[in-house]
Amino acid sequence: MSGSDTLQEMIDGSRRIVFFGGAGVSTESGIPDFRSQDGLYNQQYDYPPEMILSRSFFEAEPFEFYRFYRDKVLAPDAQPNAAHLKLAELEQAGKLSDVITQNIDGLHQRAGSRRVWELHGSVWRNHCTKCRKAFSLEYVMAADMVPLCDVCGKIIEPDVVLYEDGLDPEIISGAVAAIRAADMLIIGGTSLVVYPAAGLVRHFTGSRLAVLNLDGAGSNLRGALVIREPIGKVLAQIVVR
Repeated sequence: MSGSDTLQEMIDGSRRIVFFGGAGVSTESGIPDFRSQDGLYNQQYDYPPEMILSRSFFEAEPFEFYRFYRDKVLAPDAQPNAAHLKLAELEQAGKLSDVITQNIDGLHQRAGSRRVWELHGSVWRNHCTKCRKAFSLEYVMAADMVPLCDVCGKIIEPDVVLYEDGLDPEIISGAVAAIRAADMLIIGGTSLVVYPAAGLVRHFTGSRLAVLNLDGAGSNLRGALVIREPIGKVLAQIVVR
């Protein structure tokens, strides 16, 4: 029996599936994986990406932050791929209860998923650092340099978790509760090395665990079905019933 056949059987036998995903879920939509061979961490800039995408750098060098952010992080024209669409279909069929994502691209929601825990925030939400007025991504992208609030004139920041920031406790709590209540956990497109997000997996106590990672990350998880193929390709074969 192939890995895809086994995955189909696991999904068929589950009633409360949770999907935990990372950057690899969106690579098939043209959004680069930070840590892949061709990802941002393997490209050359004046500063390393983890420095540019830090809270202290944003506050000290907002122009350089936004230059990099616009050029390498934002992908407003990206479309949901087969993985996003299948997960939304599983949710609509009552099979999948929650999506937990480390991505900030909003593609799960664009595909139709409703219950999404965004561990690292979303580029689609932005707010003034002083008066907290909300701004659209279109407003941020239309700014000549650093986007400024049209009310108080202060800098606008994206609602994303930067290096040196902590994760939202309410989001973490919701994600943990979802994993604890799941009878199946599908992990996909994540290296499982970024904490505290990666630590959420330990809260799963169900019997069905599947890992969909091209590089085999997560293959050391006990009892896991490991499939080393593109996530979209694998999930596209799943029949929802």
